[in-house]
Amino acid sequence: MNYGRKKAAKKRKDITSKSKLKKKRLGVRIFKGVLMTLLLLVVAGCVGGGIFIKKVINDAPDVTPEDVKPTGYTSVIYASDNKTETERLTSAGSNRVYKTIDEIPKDLQHAFVAIEDERFYEHNGIDPKGIIRAGIIGITTGDFSQGASTLTQQLIKNNIFDFMSEDTFFDRLERKIQEQYLALKLEKQMSKSEIMENYLNTINLGQNTLGVQAASQRYFNKDVSQLTLSECAVIAAITQSPSYYNPITHPDNNAKRREQVLDNMLDQGYISQEAHDEALADDVYSRIQNVNTNITQSTTPQSYFVDALTEQILNDLEDPDIGLGYSETQAYNTLYKGGLSIYSTQDLEIQGICDQIVNDDSNYPSNIEYGLSYALTVTRADGTQENYSSGHIKQFRNMKYGLTFDSEEEAYQVIEEFKASIAQEGDTYDEVIDLSPQPQASVTVIDQATGQIKAMVGGRGTKSSSMSLNRAYTGSTRQPGSCFKILSTYAPALDSAGETLATIIKDEPYEYADGTPVSNWWGDYYRGDMTMREAIEQSANICAVKTLTEITPQLGFTYCQNFGLSTLVESRTTDEGQVFTDIHQSLALGGITDGVYNYEMCAAYAAIANGGVYQEPIMYTKILDHDGNVLLDRTQTQEKRTVLKESTAYLLTSAMEGVLTEGTGTPARLSNMAAAGKTGTTSNNVDLWFAGYTPYYTCTIWTGYDDNTPLADQEWNYHLRMWKKIMDQINTTKGLSYTDFETPDSVVERTVCTSTGKLAVSGCPSVTEYFDKDTAPTESCSGHRTTRRSTSSNSESSDSSDQSEDSQSSESSDSSNSSDSESSSDSGDSASE
Repeated sequence: MNYGRKKAAKKRKDITSKSKLKKKRLGVRIFKGVLMTLLLLVVAGCVGGGIFIKKVINDAPDVTPEDVKPTGYTSVIYASDNKTETERLTSAGSNRVYKTIDEIPKDLQHAFVAIEDERFYEHNGIDPKGIIRAGIIGITTGDFSQGASTLTQQLIKNNIFDFMSEDTFFDRLERKIQEQYLALKLEKQMSKSEIMENYLNTINLGQNTLGVQAASQRYFNKDVSQLTLSECAVIAAITQSPSYYNPITHPDNNAKRREQVLDNMLDQGYISQEAHDEALADDVYSRIQNVNTNITQSTTPQSYFVDALTEQILNDLEDPDIGLGYSETQAYNTLYKGGLSIYSTQDLEIQGICDQIVNDDSNYPSNIEYGLSYALTVTRADGTQENYSSGHIKQFRNMKYGLTFDSEEEAYQVIEEFKASIAQEGDTYDEVIDLSPQPQASVTVIDQATGQIKAMVGGRGTKSSSMSLNRAYTGSTRQPGSCFKILSTYAPALDSAGETLATIIKDEPYEYADGTPVSNWWGDYYRGDMTMREAIEQSANICAVKTLTEITPQLGFTYCQNFGLSTLVESRTTDEGQVFTDIHQSLALGGITDGVYNYEMCAAYAAIANGGVYQEPIMYTKILDHDGNVLLDRTQTQEKRTVLKESTAYLLTSAMEGVLTEGTGTPARLSNMAAAGKTGTTSNNVDLWFAGYTPYYTCTIWTGYDDNTPLADQEWNYHLRMWKKIMDQINTTKGLSYTDFETPDSVVERTVCTSTGKLAVSGCPSVTEYFDKDTAPTESCSGHRTTRRSTSSNSESSDSSDQSEDSQSSESSDSSNSSDSESSSDSGDSASE
């Protein structure tokens, strides 16, 4: 820019003016002040941080090599009387076989190093590179889950800090600093081989195993020294999350992690490309399943209740909102070597009643069959091995449902035929045969006033091992049938949609939005106008679907979630692009993707029995540590919420009393106690349910074939008689005299016209009905002008089920959306009836 003479003179004057110079000096002083302040803050922070770190280090426990060796105490479970011992949990010491480092294969050592701590042999206890890497990932992605702990730190965490509570960020920071400090200290006292030896004998590797020898025996039935590279990678893959990467229950998850282990070993120079490829091609998971089938325990297996209890405790210990936020290894060590006193909710009298009735063969259809679980390892003459399972026999016989036989002799004959079809000269066989009675059953009993599970039976027949399939807890989901009508449809309709038990619903030809007809269980005829009470009593499918369509499936889905049903699918897209959702019209009839857990169905109905207040189902009240201090008080953390108005709960109860006296559940009617409940049966009698309650206890029973074989039509109600026997015996054993359900003040009685649902006048066909005060009819009937609901199908897609009851009062489902490739339960034949 060019200036003239006058402008240049003015510019010089401005630059040299005293006011400008003063402003510049002031700006420089302010900048220096800010800079000095920041410097002082940094110095103060460093000094303060140093003091904090010094204090944390001073508070750290002393650690010697002896301190990182496993120790522990046996935990004891007590019944609900707080004094009767029901189980002693296997202590960690008896569950671990110690192996020296020379007995542990190099491949197994290197596998853990490759996946958990690649610079183990280089660092001095902490890995600065790993810490920086984890920090960068956390800052750039927001994911701070990337671990930077070395094997030495993990050893200290699991054996020194395994019972320490970390409630706050500063607790975790303090523990992490101490962990790193102690790792540096321990590395000065122990060699890498000693640290590795202790680590490999300490870690939790799932299925109640601690240490690599126990894991080797559990998964491969061999000494750890005999493990192949492929098998070493399987075990190393478990440690990050023993539940998620369990090779028995989640082989696909473990397989992905195993591949990463092998890739890391190749990249880090521990194995050759040839060894890598050979291990990756190994069909290791078939062997694991065969070994698992053959596992038997020398001690008496835990009961189904104790299996579920231990699972709940481990989950609670890991949940920071309920327990202490432990890692899986910390939780396992606490339970199995912490010397805990566990006060369960199990009532031994009620449990004994349930066990006796479920295991009494005379309570089941006369044509008892046998389900076969089979595993075979064939060793050929040249030393190669081939593995076969139940699926191979099913394919061999072209069986539609599964391996179910009329007799044990027939099952053994089929086995011999199958072996003959694959036999070669010089073969030797190692086979495992497990025959279980079919149909199976599960039962849960809850005290609705407390939410405490009093009894649980997860299967029929002799229990051969602990932690086996528990059909009452999280081991199995089944389609619920018309038991879902109450939860998904009539509860929300009465509670928040202004409907009443006197609401008229017309039973008439009706279709889902996609044009699929909805069928009733009683056949191809229609009953015309029905009250909601009658629709509940008679389990009218069309009335249920029409009602849910009117109040919207979204509302029904929300209520089901509030009832504590955790298996519902809001939206799921498979790898093939198929989309599943339970927000559809057939939700009214139990047409859901994955089915439900028995104990969650029981808790949902217990909420109705408890006046509309849901209480999370719990299996223990408190746990004391080895010194008698309260470790967990479940009564204080138990989730409780109001899911229904008290009036709604009573109206549902009143209608479901009619199910037992007038409707589909009459065989379950009790001898000397008020009771309410709902039947539920899926297509072709694949799943039979009854969910019901008295003023004292709620009980759900499921029965059916494990492989979804349909039951015969004449076998539709034996489970109802079993439910009656259980509840009658509970009432007698507990000395419970006849009691009615209490009517709340928010409920009133009105006499209404059965044609219009309005207040009856002289000459009306009438009935006296219960109403919520806010929805009781106020308009009188005039001229019998019928008010009918004939709701047309909405625009929602319904690719799910039409549940229907058969001609002998059993519901069944027409369900194309009742299961998918990811489902934990297959609903079986879902043809429309």
